[in-house]
Amino acid sequence: MKGRAAMYLIDGHNLIPNLPGLNLAVLEDEDILIQWLQVFCRQTRKRAEVYFDGAPPGRAGVRRVGGSLTAHFVRQGSTADDAIARRLRQLGRDARNWKVVSTDRRVQAEAAAAGAERIRSDEFARQLQRTLAEAPDSGTPAAGGDIEEWLRLFGAEDENS
Repeated sequence: MKGRAAMYLIDGHNLIPNLPGLNLAVLEDEDILIQWLQVFCRQTRKRAEVYFDGAPPGRAGVRRVGGSLTAHFVRQGSTADDAIARRLRQLGRDARNWKVVSTDRRVQAEAAAAGAERIRSDEFARQLQRTLAEAPDSGTPAAGGDIEEWLRLFGAEDENS
């Protein structure tokens, strides 16, 4: 992909169910995903924006995490899908340099219309897990090459994937 820096727009709640040990019902799992994505960005030297909808009052807004990850907590009454679509429109022609991670049909259609590359959430989840498994110890619970042990410690079931 010469001359084309890959940057990611990620539908966070669409990705979480594809990662072993994470659950949409657990609010802290958004924070765990953010930690994992921070390691991913550092390891791959890519930028990413992750979007979560349904942010409770006081949590909505944008949070910069490190130098290459931005977390968008979309207020209740709007959706991450809407926010991603707005971001793609804002990017204009530059959207071609971004990869959109979602399995949601509407998000996929918006990405295609903008010329962005589309990646299914399950596919990106495997890529994320490989990157975390190869990451040198970075102080996050998911890094250090032993993600399976960390997941066992926190009660994740082995899904043989």
